[in-house]
Amino acid sequence: MADNKEKTGVAGWWSGVKSEFDKIIWPTQDTITRQSVAVILSSVVIALIIVFFDMIITRGVDLIVNL
Repeated sequence: MADNKEKTGVAGWWSGVKSEFDKIIWPTQDTITRQSVAVILSSVVIALIIVFFDMIITRGVDLIVNL
């Protein structure tokens, strides 16, 4: 709950920002690297899946149109 001794205005806001900033748990370099690799690999896999289905749909439409 709010404490009666809390600052108001800009000083109170800045104090709140600083206290919340101290609660942030920054990721390690290893975590950032692993997550970046996971995102890149996921993107490549999804792109390949889209290309695969696009090729199948294109050939299917070509077969239907050329009948």
